[in-house]
Amino acid sequence: MITDCHIHIQPMEMFKPHALELMKAKRPNFDQISEFCRSPKAFLQYLDNCDVDRAVLINYVAPEVIGFTNGVNQFIADYVKENPVRLISCGSLHPRHTANVMADMEQILRLGIRMIKIHPPHQLLFPNDYLKGVKELEIIYRAAEANGVPVMFHTGTSIFPGARNVYGDPLYVDDVAVDFPKLRILLAHGGRPLWMETAFFLLRRHANVYLDISGIPPKSLLEYFPRLNEIAHKTLFGTDWPGPGVPDVKKNLDDFRALNLSQQIQNQILRQTALSIWPA
Repeated sequence: MITDCHIHIQPMEMFKPHALELMKAKRPNFDQISEFCRSPKAFLQYLDNCDVDRAVLINYVAPEVIGFTNGVNQFIADYVKENPVRLISCGSLHPRHTANVMADMEQILRLGIRMIKIHPPHQLLFPNDYLKGVKELEIIYRAAEANGVPVMFHTGTSIFPGARNVYGDPLYVDDVAVDFPKLRILLAHGGRPLWMETAFFLLRRHANVYLDISGIPPKSLLEYFPRLNEIAHKTLFGTDWPGPGVPDVKKNLDDFRALNLSQQIQNQILRQTALSIWPA
């Protein structure tokens, strides 16, 4: 059961104009992408054509940079009802955009959201800002930890207008892994293209930290992570489609399968790690 742990199915009407223009750039199939965001049936057919069984559908709250509000949680909870086995929901909270973080976390749990996304460069915060008085972050992490909901952090750079890449250094996740040792943490993009060694260090240091290889061109993966075999048991396949630079899910999958990796390692990254986090 191949899982793509990082696909963006999001409410198109929430995008700020400049963010939407970046999404449209060099996308002759943008109308098709928009249709997938409206129609889970059409998107599931696309997954079938790509030989992908399951997809984690990434959503996050970032009003300032992208335009997304807390409404993304209801959107994705409704979307995955089409096939909750194949479609895995990822929602979000933002410490500066919640009037009652406990109530918002309760809603996320009530909606059955299966992962929470924190996007530091788009949410304009550090993952460890709870150490500087942002108590809402601590509440989010504690509730996620207590309820077995993993948290994904965007690590690495972003090219969207308004993004601040100083927040993308994965080292700030080190505190989170220390303070919340039972919280499953996914490092989206492995810190690419600046902080791959930091991400690798965190994976080896912390039992609760995992690697999401989305947004990394598969042909460059072993250059970024030459010791990938050592962390394969904590690594998940993902594409970041339809983000900038990811033209097609099937192309990424084919390029990954062409890498000089054993069948066992490929199977672990394509299937087993994700199944350990989201059992089928």
